[in-house]
Parts: sequence; C-alpha cells; structure tokens
Amino acid sequence: MIVPLCPEVAAGFATPRRPAEIESGYDGSDVIDGQARILEDTQADVTDTFLLGAQIALDTARTENCRYALLTDGSPSCGSSFIFGGAHDGTRRAGAGVVATLLRRAGVQVFAQHEIGKLAAEIGSDPALENAGFR
Repeated sequence: MIVPLCPEVAAGFATPRRPAEIESGYDGSDVIDGQARILEDTQADVTDTFLLGAQIALDTARTENCRYALLTDGSPSCGSSFIFGGAHDGTRRAGAGVVATLLRRAGVQVFAQHEIGKLAAEIGSDPALENAGFR
C-alpha cells in the first residue's frame, strides 16, 4: 500500500511555502536534537513547524506500518542525500532533513526520488511483502 503524505503541508505550511533551509553546517539530526534551526529566506524561524511535520510523518509511518519511504531530496524535511547549504544561495551539501532523519532513526528505510529503482528492488526482495501477496 502506498501512503501519500507531505509533512510540510500536514504541519500547516502553505503551498508553495517560503524557501527554508537548515542553518549552515548542520543537518536534520542537529535540528531534532535542538542544536540547529530551520530558517526561511526572511530569517523567520520555522523549526517548530518542520519538527511537527516530521512527527506527523513518523506517526503516520508507525500507524501504517511503513518500512520504506520515498522522499524528495533537497528539502529541510525530506532531503535524504542532500539538503541546501543554509545561506539561501542555491548551494547543495550532503545531509538529511528532519523527516528523513526521524524515519531512519525509527528503522524506516528512506530513498530519494532518484532512487526509485533501488526502492523497487528492495521491495521486490522483501520476503514479508511476498508473503503478503505484493509480488
């Protein structure tokens, strides 16, 4: 079963939302641990709303027994292999957002959108899914 969810919309952000990035030198883990913030391009602190979205994603994953997540790379929420640099200048850097980090901490395997083939292969080799009739 596919469970569609946008943590940012679920937490109350408008679509589209203002650009926001995790502070330079930090990642989603630091935000979750209270060591960094997520700031809009206006410097407004939107950390709490992003953390709410991450918690909604985790709660949904637990409720739906999700073992895999396909997330959009780059965002301070769903980035799983890269996030933006924190200076709102378009620079990318290795790192993960708050949703990707929280899901990984809970044991959910996280994939970026460009890894959909890898996700499909993982699902295809999952014996629990085969027993549930997913092949």
